[in-house]
Amino acid sequence: MEYLELFFKSIFIDNMVFSVFLGMCSYLAVSKKVATAVGLGAAVIFVLAITVPLNWLLDQYILQPGALRWMGAEYAEYDLSFLSFILFIATIATMVQLVEIVVEKFSPSLYNSLGIFLPLIAVNCAILGGSLFMQSREIPSLGLATVYGIGSGIGWFLAILAIAAIREKIRYSNVPAPLRGLGITFIITGLMAIGFLSFGGMLTGDNEPEEEEKTVKIESKKEKETDKEELANNIKGIK
Repeated sequence: MEYLELFFKSIFIDNMVFSVFLGMCSYLAVSKKVATAVGLGAAVIFVLAITVPLNWLLDQYILQPGALRWMGAEYAEYDLSFLSFILFIATIATMVQLVEIVVEKFSPSLYNSLGIFLPLIAVNCAILGGSLFMQSREIPSLGLATVYGIGSGIGWFLAILAIAAIREKIRYSNVPAPLRGLGITFIITGLMAIGFLSFGGMLTGDNEPEEEEKTVKIESKKEKETDKEELANNIKGIK
């Protein structure tokens, strides 16, 4: 259940685009056609799915204070957390280079349509944000880190796919001249973000009533026990 909850939370509630507005450059620039958006979105899913668990391993066994204790007791006091950005970005750049080689080899048309934005995935703040959020939220296991990376990538993919589909249709709409282009895109993005915010209570809304019911039951039990004690004392006084 923990894996499923984190998966849906990273897609809908903590969406990289609509919640924290990361990766907006490529989101706006490559969302004019659905086919191009699908290609870039798939590349982002792949990079996040690989880099987040890899960076989790780096964080757990190299970067955290005392993480090097596996090398010996003399290394237990070392703190390499200041290298987090460098190592995270190095991992991301390596994976992006691999994706670029694969896309150029098997889909030259997609490679040409993505243009400069494919290698720029390496500096896409949504990719680095996935690893940094994993670190700051202290995700406890490699499996959860992998689920979080995949879910974050799918969330970004859904965002760029949705806006690309809308922008393709909106070409045939009568949009006021001052709002054409990025203007109407920003407005649609804001409305979509409001829609995604409605998922905020999807996983947490049912917990509060359960806790309240438990509290009420405990209080009612205490009241019944108190009433029984008072009744017993009254009977003793009558006797």
